[in-house]
Amino acid sequence: MGSDLSKGVSIDFDTRRDIRLDILNQEHQEQAAEEGHHSATITSPSSPPSTRPRLSPLTGKGGSDWFKDRFMRKGKVQITVLESLKAIATSSWLNIFYIFIPISWAFHFTNHQNAEEPEEIWPFTVTFAMSLIALVPLERSLEYGGDQISLYCGKEIGDLIIVTLNNAVEATLAIILLVKCELRLLQSTIVGVVLLHLLFVPGIAFIIGGAKLIYQSLSPHSAQLNHILLLMGVLTLLLPTALFNTLQDSNAVGTSFANSIDSIRETVLMISHGSAIILLVVYTYSRIFLYDPPGEGNAFRPLPDAPSALLEEERALLHEEPEVNQWVCIVFLLTTIAIIAPTAEWLVDSIEIVRSNSHIQQEWFGLILLPLSSFAADAILALGYFIRTTARYVLGWERPPTRVAKARSIDVSIQFNLFWLPFIILLGWWSNRPMTLLFDTFEVSILIGACFLVNFVTADAKTNWAEGATMVAFYVMIALTAWFYTGDARITALLSSGHCSE
Repeated sequence: MGSDLSKGVSIDFDTRRDIRLDILNQEHQEQAAEEGHHSATITSPSSPPSTRPRLSPLTGKGGSDWFKDRFMRKGKVQITVLESLKAIATSSWLNIFYIFIPISWAFHFTNHQNAEEPEEIWPFTVTFAMSLIALVPLERSLEYGGDQISLYCGKEIGDLIIVTLNNAVEATLAIILLVKCELRLLQSTIVGVVLLHLLFVPGIAFIIGGAKLIYQSLSPHSAQLNHILLLMGVLTLLLPTALFNTLQDSNAVGTSFANSIDSIRETVLMISHGSAIILLVVYTYSRIFLYDPPGEGNAFRPLPDAPSALLEEERALLHEEPEVNQWVCIVFLLTTIAIIAPTAEWLVDSIEIVRSNSHIQQEWFGLILLPLSSFAADAILALGYFIRTTARYVLGWERPPTRVAKARSIDVSIQFNLFWLPFIILLGWWSNRPMTLLFDTFEVSILIGACFLVNFVTADAKTNWAEGATMVAFYVMIALTAWFYTGDARITALLSSGHCSE
C-alpha cells in the first residue's frame, strides 16, 4: 500500500508538472513565431523542475507583457465583427427569450401609465413573470460573454470578470433600493444575497459535482485567503452592532433612545464611511495578491501547488479559440448589463406589490425571496444544465466529472461583502442617503454562523456532496427562522430618522 500511495503521489506531481510545462511551452511557441523563429527551446518533461518553471530567456516577457499579448491575440488571426455577432446570435437557444424583454417593459409602462385606474391592466404577477423570463437570456449572455473574455484573459482574471458579472443583477437591485431609499429592505437584501451565494448556491454545486466523486478540490491559494476575507467582512458588521448596543445601554440610564437617535446615527454613519473605505482597500490588495502573487512570472498564472484539474482548465483556455472578438465582447457585456438594470427594476416594482398583497414579512422578503428572485434566472440555467448532464449520464454520453469544485459563488459573496456593500455605503454618502453598516443583530448572527460553516467546509480545500447538503440544510433553517422574525424596530427607526435627498 505504501508503494501504491507513492506511485499515486508521483503521478499527480508529474501531471501537474507536465500541464505547467505545456502551458509555458505554448507561450514559448507563440512568442517565437512572432519573432520569426521556426523552433523554440522546449523544456523536456523528463527533467522535473525543483521550482515552478519560468519563462525562458527567449521571451524576456513578464506577466503584464504576456497578458497584453494574449489579450490582443498577437500573432494570431483576428476575429471579425460579423463573425462575432453571428457567434453571439447563435450562442444559445435561450436567445429566443429575448422577445420577453420588450414585452416585460411594455407591461411595466402600461401599468404605470394607468396607475390611477382601480385595477391594473396587467396583473403585477404577470409583469413579474415576464421580467423574470426576460432575465434568463440576459444572464446566459453574461455567462457566455464571461467565458469568451476568459479566453483572452486567462482563468485568473477571467474568474474575476465572471464573478463581477454574476453580481450584476444583485448589485443593480441594491442600487435601485438605495435610490428609492428602501434602506431597511436594502440591508436585508444584502445579507440575503451573501447568504444565498455563501450557502445555497455552492451547496447545490457541491452536491451535483460530488455525486460521483469522493471529493472535489479547491484552489489552496484562494481558499486560504477566502477564509480570512469572509471572516473579516462579516466581523466588520459586528463592530457597529456592538457599539450600538453599548450606546443603548449607556443611554438607558440617561436620555431615551428617541432623544439620542440623531447622535447615534451620526456616529454610526462616520464609522460606516470609514469602514467602507477600508473594506475597498482590503478587497483591492487581496485581488492583487491572488492574481499577482510574489515571485517572478507568477502574475495571471496558476501556482505550482494548484490542483492538476485547475491547471488542466488553464491549458484548455490556452488552446481553445474564442468565437467573439475581444472588443465586441466588451461592448456586448456592457450592453447586456445596461438592459439588465431596468429589467431588474421592473422585477422589483412588481414583486414589491406582490409582497404587500400577500402580507409577507419584510425581513423574510429581503433575506430570502428577493435574492432568490434575482437568482431565479441563474437557477433556471443551472436546472437546465443539471437535466442535460443527467440525461447524458443515463445515455452514457457524459464526460468524466471534473475534480474541480464549483465554488465561484463563494467569491461572489466575498466580492459583494467587501466591494459592493462598501460601494453602496459610499454611494449613499455621496447621494445623501443614510445607509450604514449597522445591521440587525439577527442578520449579523446568521452571517457569522454561515461564515464559520463555510470556512470549516473549505478548510482542507476539498469538498464532497455531504458537506454541500449540510450547507443547504443550514440555509433552509435560516429561511425557516426568518419567516417568524419581524426585525429590530430600533434599527428601522434609526434608518427612517435620516433624510433621503431626492
